[in-house]
Amino acid sequence: MTEILVPALPESVADATLINWHKKPGDFVEQGENLVDLETDKVVLEVPSPAAGVLAKVLKNGGDVVISGEVLAVLETGVETNPAEPEPQQPIEAESNNSAALSPAVRRLINEKQLDPAAIPASGKSGRLTKTDVLDFLHKQETPAPDLPGFKNLEGLSEKSQQPAPQPTKTVEADFASNNANLRPEQRVAMTRLRAKVAERLLEAQQNAAMLTTFNEVNMQAVIDLRQQYKARFEQKHGIKLGFMSFFVKAAIEGLKRFPTVNASIDGSDIIYHGYYDIGIAVSTERGLIVPVLRDADQFDFAGIEKSIADFGGKARAGKLNYEDLSGGTFTITNGGIFGSMLSTPILNPPQCAILGMHAIKERAVVENGEIVIRPIMYLALSYDHRLIDGREAVQFLVTIKECLESPAHLLLNI
Repeated sequence: MTEILVPALPESVADATLINWHKKPGDFVEQGENLVDLETDKVVLEVPSPAAGVLAKVLKNGGDVVISGEVLAVLETGVETNPAEPEPQQPIEAESNNSAALSPAVRRLINEKQLDPAAIPASGKSGRLTKTDVLDFLHKQETPAPDLPGFKNLEGLSEKSQQPAPQPTKTVEADFASNNANLRPEQRVAMTRLRAKVAERLLEAQQNAAMLTTFNEVNMQAVIDLRQQYKARFEQKHGIKLGFMSFFVKAAIEGLKRFPTVNASIDGSDIIYHGYYDIGIAVSTERGLIVPVLRDADQFDFAGIEKSIADFGGKARAGKLNYEDLSGGTFTITNGGIFGSMLSTPILNPPQCAILGMHAIKERAVVENGEIVIRPIMYLALSYDHRLIDGREAVQFLVTIKECLESPAHLLLNI
């Protein structure tokens, strides 16, 4: 017997919540196959099987809170069996048509449904009864037709019957109204750990920071033209599409270099100036908002940034992000424009002191050289902690990003 344990959790995480099991007692599992998912405040952890065998007993159920080293289940190893059809762990009285022993999964299913294995056609090797045989047998069993509300049981009434259908004792409308008096349904569900943590951090940011937001607009024509001109060659050479986010990351790094305070954080009464640029990229997932961190982002070229962001997105959708991907960060960029947002005031990601919000690109009438022209415009928002960052620095930082995007030569030539 081998115990399945909760893996070691980081120091900042006290416990985890069991989401669901991927196997049931009696199922055969391969070594390394994922058995159960555990949700923490940041990520979902997969618990792989340490060896091949049969899941003998489950000790924790969905919704249970567990800690590091706690026993989740017991695995019986050393069982000589085909993974698709486990052999029995001990002799049993019930046998298939050809006296072949039933597997644990089949035996459990037959006992639960109180079936006679001899009455079920077997398709396995040597006439052995498989789990699929049992499920097919159950599926083919006839079930009585349910009574319709307000009607008599219509079971046995053939389609060719010429007899008129029995009349309901009351109208369907009246029956529906009586059974559905409350047409304002509600559903109460517990917050996921990730959603609860996000709520906690956002509330903390609003309560513990003097948060202020400054806005500007940027003409995206130069970036759009550059992408249009080189996107095919870029993708052919690097194997990744050239998006907008790499331009914004590069522009943000240039602004952080000019205004180090925006890249700093507050620790009690101390200011911590970071000599590196770990840029958080906010990603929306089905479980909630997460912010994987692109470490030493100033060391990446455009292709490296795009590949890292694509990798983060894939891992986030698959629930494969780990703690290292999400911890730290000195500055965050969030793009609400992909959902159609026109303007917003993003909330700080503590302990960071600033966050840049991108929005949708829309064609707008603007004045250039005394003439009204149509240009693709994006509104930018910089939320910052006014305890550390002055308004002058925040505005100039945002103007730096505007200049870099409206003249990408600043980024390419490092001027």
